[in-house]
Order: sequence, then C-alpha cells, then structure tokens
Amino acid sequence: MNTQEIINQDWKKTKKIQELILLGLTRREIADLVCNGNYGFAQNVYAKMLAEGKLNALAIANFNPLPFTKRFGVEFEAYNVLPSKIVRELQSEGIECYDESYNHSTRPHWKVVSDASIVGQNSFELVSPILEGENGLEQVKTVCRVLKKCNAYINKSCGMHVHFDAQNFDLNQWKNIYKNYAGFENQIDELMPASRRANNAYYCKSLKINNLETKIDNARNLSEIERVFQNNRYFKINPKSYARHNTIEFRQHSGTVEFEKVSNWILFLHNLVDYSKNHFATDFSWSGLEKINQENIITYYHNRKQELAA
Repeated sequence: MNTQEIINQDWKKTKKIQELILLGLTRREIADLVCNGNYGFAQNVYAKMLAEGKLNALAIANFNPLPFTKRFGVEFEAYNVLPSKIVRELQSEGIECYDESYNHSTRPHWKVVSDASIVGQNSFELVSPILEGENGLEQVKTVCRVLKKCNAYINKSCGMHVHFDAQNFDLNQWKNIYKNYAGFENQIDELMPASRRANNAYYCKSLKINNLETKIDNARNLSEIERVFQNNRYFKINPKSYARHNTIEFRQHSGTVEFEKVSNWILFLHNLVDYSKNHFATDFSWSGLEKINQENIITYYHNRKQELAA
C-alpha cells in the first residue's frame, strides 16, 4: 500500500500515522499529510511505537536485498603510476581510457585526472564511466587487476568513492539514506582504517552533526539538505553530488585497488540505499546491519572488522 492509499483509508488518524511510519515517511511529512502540520502528534505516535518495540521488528519486514542491477560509478585515488601507463594497460585489456586534464564531467570512458589532495609522486584519480550491475563489477575487477599490475600505491591521503544513479529517488529515500548511514556510522567506522573514521579525514567528514535527524526531517528539498551540511561536499555522503551528476556519492572508503574490498563495499551500499527506499532503521547495531545484508557480505565485514581491530 502506498502513501495515498493509506491516506484514503477510512482509518483513525493514529492508524494512518502508524502505517505511514512503517512505510518509511518522516514525522514531518506525516504531520503535513494527516495532522494539519502538527508534528507533535506524529512524534507521539512514533515514540509510543518505538517504546513498544514495534519498530525494531517491523522496520525490516519484507525486506530482502535485491540483485545488483544499479547504474553506478567508481573513483580510485592512488599514486606511483604515470597516466600514460594506466591508459596503455587498460586499453590493452579492451577498456577505453584517456588521460585528461582535471574535470568533473562524466565521460563515456574511463579517465585519468590529477587530484591535488593525494600525497605521493605520480598521483592520479581514475574515474569510471557509468557502469551497470554485474557487468559493471566485472569491468571494475579488470581495472583493479590492472592497477595492481601497474604497482599503484595507496596511502592515507587516498580514497575510493562510489556513485549510484539517484534520478529515481524521492525525498523520503534521500532522508532515510542520510539518517540510516549516520545511525550506522559507528559500525561502518569499524570497517575502515582509523584514518577514515569519525572526523579523522577532512575530505569525508562525519554525518553526526547536531540535531541531524530533525534537520533532515524538516528539509523540504535537496537544496535544504545541502544547507544542513553548509553546502560542503566533503562529507561521508556528498550532499552536492546530485546537483552535479544526478548521483548519490559515498566518500568514506579508504583507497584500495583490491577488488574484494571494492565489490563488497558497493554491494553493502546498494543494500543500504534499497533499504532506505521505504525504511528508517531503529536498530542501529551490528544486528541491524545483519538484517539488511546477505550472509556473505556480513561474513566479509565481520572478518574485516576483526582484522582492523587486531
């Protein structure tokens, strides 16, 4: 049942609010739809459901991770390889790639550009074209193999960014993504080296700002979400990416040329994005993450967490 169908039901106001909460709408949106703007009424219903434990069980009801078919893009930051060598080696593998001057334009091919934020000789950023689903992951696998063959180096100044096509997101999904990522940020930080946790990296700051949930709930459009983050793109989720690329960009992952790390991170984010389409999580724990990810991804990240803690 969608939002309008719930509103049209001959139900009491409380019942409508409960169903809209389970659908994933924010309390501000619900207040405007069925409470004549009375946020307090919607909040009281939400608080009672939370206290009674109804949200923890129902927020993940009927959610199963979907097959990976998304349009996506990847940016690799590294150093120790001349752009001409990267281009030559990728093209020898049948992957179209060109050395370009610094730009933010999406190309139909892979491009190598400079990046002043990377420390190291012969530093570079390798940016993908729009890729799609499993075929796109296969291309990323080849690129990782080539970068390793070229002896690409990684250090703390390097990151690996992931974009997903966001043209079909509604405002509610955007809000849930920000709130869910922030809610799980402590767990996600455990999957990253210390240099990418909390506010340790200037170019991917924490989403945990004061009153984040309220500010996000009150945002009426993406421009207002940008203002929540002072119109700054250097957060773990880049709030300015949609305006430039029609994507959502995740910036937290450390630099890597290891395909296993890249693919598991892409699929982890894919699940979070899909879950957020209709759900705002209430169980921000490892148990909560286990419920929205495939067993193999949870196993990989359990081992990754142990490795980083050692």
